[in-house]
Formats: sequence, structure tokens, C-alpha cells
Amino acid sequence: MDEVLLRSLTPHVLTILVRRGADFAAAEDAVQDALVEAVRVWPDNPPRDPKGWLVTVAWRRFLDATRAESARRRREDLVEEEPAPGPAADVDDTLQLYFLCAHPSLTPASAVALTLRAVGGLTTRQIAQAYLVPEATMAQRISRAKRTVSSVRFNQPGDVATVLRVLYLVFNEGYSGDVDLAAEAIRLTRQLAARIDHEEVAGLLALMLLHHARRAARTTADGRLVPLAEQDRGRWDTQLIAEGVDVLQAALARARLGEFQAQAAIAALHADAQRAEETDWVQIVEWYDELVRLTGSPVARLNRAIAVGEADGPRAGLAALAELDPGLPRYAAAAAYLHERDGDPATAARLYAEAAHAAPNLPEREHLTRQAARLNTQLRA
Repeated sequence: MDEVLLRSLTPHVLTILVRRGADFAAAEDAVQDALVEAVRVWPDNPPRDPKGWLVTVAWRRFLDATRAESARRRREDLVEEEPAPGPAADVDDTLQLYFLCAHPSLTPASAVALTLRAVGGLTTRQIAQAYLVPEATMAQRISRAKRTVSSVRFNQPGDVATVLRVLYLVFNEGYSGDVDLAAEAIRLTRQLAARIDHEEVAGLLALMLLHHARRAARTTADGRLVPLAEQDRGRWDTQLIAEGVDVLQAALARARLGEFQAQAAIAALHADAQRAEETDWVQIVEWYDELVRLTGSPVARLNRAIAVGEADGPRAGLAALAELDPGLPRYAAAAAYLHERDGDPATAARLYAEAAHAAPNLPEREHLTRQAARLNTQLRA
């Protein structure tokens, strides 16, 4: 069974059903039924036209469900004449499907789940495993999302920025279970980039590729986090880096800078340094200035303060950090790092312990705890 083929066909089949008049929720249920049937039938009897086969089966499942529900008798005009089986029309509305799944009426979590289900072709079980929640919980989340977008006209214009934010959220989840969400986000963003000529789509793809290139070096064999400065750069994926840089340069050449391009430029400067001490921190600060100008993001300001500390010294970094809200996520970790570089291990140890207590995940918490323990051991020596 070619799972990759099934997943690539899912959005095409779904959009065909919606164009025929099925509401989104019913169409998505029918497509999932067709995928289950494909898994059962195809190994022994593969179709000559997989897409056409899925469309035919999904449409029949939709009609069966429509006939079975008296509340949907308003759709009787759809069931009077079933389209004849045959090759599926080569009309691709996948882009509209992206916009529909990233509808502003959905919460970010629901938009992510619906995108993975409808565009990514993942099952509810796979999505639940990836997000470490019970399958029933994820099923309810997806069901509510489908009901929300079912009343949205399929030809409404979409918001590229919202779609990109959803894909960025998927990528930042990393991976767990049997679905690698980082790789899935890259696959979906490649798909989007092939369908829309937009510099920020390219910027996001470049950012993902450049970050993903460092993945193998980010953790040790036993799962411990490895800070960027300590990573074995020989383990970075140079092919992904080269692709990311090429994609970024093409986007920047259009002279319409956006936040994902700025983030990708920062990642490219890190990737360009053969050794940590060769990092061009002055340029990185300049790109953070652009990112702050574009977004005003407190997180960007926090990261800029760390970059200033590398470019101009830890006291300059602490001065930049002092302008920010101490309640920001990872503020204590940034302050700890800069205080350690400034020769104040006691303050750094206290802040590392504080940061560990507030860490959002176990690997980060363990890393910060080890940093605090290391400094406390030095202080007792």
C-alpha cells in the first residue's frame, strides 16, 4: 500500500466532493471512508486510476450517508443522479482547502488538526499520537472544526498569513508517535509553494529547511538537548542547507521582506558558520532589528537581546534584556546565559533553576537543571 500516494490524493478528492456540492464535514467523512476501503482493497486489486477510484467511492459513501439522514433531504437533488465513474477531472483546489482549514474562526489547535487531516491526509489516530492526546479528544476537536468550516463558502478568498501561521505551528511541534510533524510541515509547505507564488511561502519553506538541517545534531543519543554552540556541525544536513539558502535568496530578491524571510536569514547565517565562534552576530542583530520592525514580537526582542550579547558583549545583552517583560517565556534562561558570560555564576545558577521550573517541556527542563547544577558545583568547589 502506497501511503504517500494516498496522502497526496486526499486533498484533491476532498475538493472534488466539495465542488460537487457536499458540505465540508460530510465530504471529509466520506473521503476517510474511501481511504479505509483503499487500504483494504488496493493491495490485491490496485486501480488503474487511483484518484478516480477514490472519488467514485467517496462520492458513493457521501450519497449513502445523505440518503440515510432525513435531516439532509434538502440534498435530494444531489442523489437523483450520480456522476458516472471515470477519470477524475484534473482540477486542483488544494490551495482553497488550505485557506478553509486555516479559517480565522478556528482556534490554532483546531486549524492545525484540520489541516493535518484534510490536507495532510493523516488519520485521527496519527494526529492524536503526534500531539500526545487521546484519540477521542482529537476526534472531537476535528469534528468541531469541520462543523465550523462547513458553512464557509468554498470560493471565499483565503488569508496566506493565516495558512503560514498554521504550518509554522505544525513545524514547531517537532515529532512524536509515528508521525514526524516537522517533516510533515515541510511536505505541506512544499506543496503550498508549488501552488502559490508568494515570497513569504518561500521564506517559511527556507526557514523550515534550514532549521530541519540541524535536527540530527540537536540531541544526544540519550535524548539530551545540545545547544546550538555545542552542536557537531558535521552532522548538519548540507543538502537541506543549500536548498534552504537557494529558496531564501530567490525570495529576498523580490524585495518584499516578511517575517519568515527574516527568520530564515538568521538561520542561514547560523548555518553559514563552520564553527560557533565564526558566527556573524553583527549581521544577525541587524536581521533581528528587521524582524522586530516587521512584527514587534517580544520573542524576537528577547532573541535579539541574546544576539546583542554575542555581538557587543554580555552587558550590552543584559541591557537590551532589561527593556523587556521578565514574564516572557525563556526570559530567565536568556538572563542566566548572559549573566554566566558576564562572570556571575551565582546569579546565573539561580536563574537557570528558575528557568527550569518554567520550562515548557521535559528535555528543556532537564537541560536547564543540568546547567544550574553545573554552576552550583563550580561554586562549591
